Amino acid sequence: MGKVLQIAIREASRAPMQILDVAQMTTEKGVVGDFRGTVLGRQVTVVVREAWEAACADLGMDVDWTTRRANVLVEGLDLNETTGKQLNIGDVVLEITGETTPCPRMEEAQAGLQDALASDWRAGVTCVVHTGGEIRVGDVVRLDG
Repeated sequence: MGKVLQIAIREASRAPMQILDVAQMTTEKGVVGDFRGTVLGRQVTVVVREAWEAACADLGMDVDWTTRRANVLVEGLDLNETTGKQLNIGDVVLEITGETTPCPRMEEAQAGLQDALASDWRAGVTCVVHTGGEIRVGDVVRLDG
């Protein structure tokens, strides 16, 4: 089992990330308020703290996780090769649709970051909302399936 450490949204493509303590997730909008919530197969992105820290170690510097532009930061899970499995966060059920591919935007944000995220699913996973509800910082996260 893992735990939700932080939640973030952005209202537009290059908008700053906004940190939330609580977020609503719906099957129609993903994380309510996040502009990517309607993207087919990629409503929610989840990154694991330990994987993020490994990428930062490769860079030789600490970089804030919001640079990754993901929605949920969790700890204590291994999300490698988890396509088709489910993440349960309170009443919310997310279906993992695949590995997040680190894009050139990561390189714009920090030189070397795209390469540092390219192995071991360090960039996290993409998900769709299977069952909506509310998630909070501190919620337990369970990987099933």
